[in-house]
Order: sequence, then C-alpha cells, then structure tokens
Amino acid sequence: MLAGPRPRAGRIDQGVGVEGLQVTRSLTVPEAELRERFSRAGGPGGQGVNTTDSRVELSFDVTGSPSLGEAARARALERLADRLVDGVVTVVASEHRAQLRNREAARARMASLLAAALAPPPPSRRATRPTKGSQRRRVEAKKRRGDVKRLRRSTDD
Repeated sequence: MLAGPRPRAGRIDQGVGVEGLQVTRSLTVPEAELRERFSRAGGPGGQGVNTTDSRVELSFDVTGSPSLGEAARARALERLADRLVDGVVTVVASEHRAQLRNREAARARMASLLAAALAPPPPSRRATRPTKGSQRRRVEAKKRRGDVKRLRRSTDD
C-alpha cells in the first residue's frame, strides 16, 4: 500500500541546542551568536551524499561576541590566533552521514575548543634547585665519561 511521498532527506535547521552552546559551567554562548552553514559533504556515499547537505560549518565571532568578557576575549584571541579569520573561529564536521550528528559533533568540537582557549593559564613553575645527590651523580658520570675518553687517547711520547 502506498502511503504518499516519502519525506525528503534534507536540511535540518532547528532543534539542536536552542538555548545555546554550553562552553563552561559559567559560560553559555547564545544561539544567536553562532552561525551554521550546511553544504554537501565530499567523499563516498553515493546517492545519499549527492542529495543531502550533511556537512556542517559552525562559526563564532570571538571579537564581536557580547557574551565574552574582556579578559576572556583577549585570552581567546591570543590562543586561537592561528584559527581565526577576521576574528571568527570556524569548526567543520562532515564525518557522519546525518546532518544532525554532524551538528552535534561540530558543537562539541566548538565547545571544547573555546573551553581550552578560555581556560586560565597554568600556575607558573616554582624554581627549585637540584639536590646534592643529583649534582654529585652528574659530576661522577662526567668524570667517568672523561676517563673513558682519556683512556682512548694514544700516548705518543
């Protein structure tokens, strides 16, 4: 029995993360600041690849975002400098056949990228001195090595 035309596999524009992208516990990027573009994914897949826009490009304007504070923006701009194009960071996902899964992958990738960029710098290393024992072992090893080299020399007296 025919039940009418099958729904066409195509673009899915709403439904994923309507409230925003959770980056850290204290920072959620509003949905309005994220831009998604959909295109056809390359590679194998036959007819499915030729008809669906499953590749997802997720972009976030770091320089123009009101949800980032000045310190966070400066840190993100510094750490993401090699990935920024005109102050915008872009993440691409095309590893899944379904657009919805690619959207989720792109959002997860963007969240981890921003979280890593916004993480506070690690504490600076505390200067320590080598222990007496390690200094003694180092000097003894150098002397042994010098003795080996001295014994290799020819004695032409």
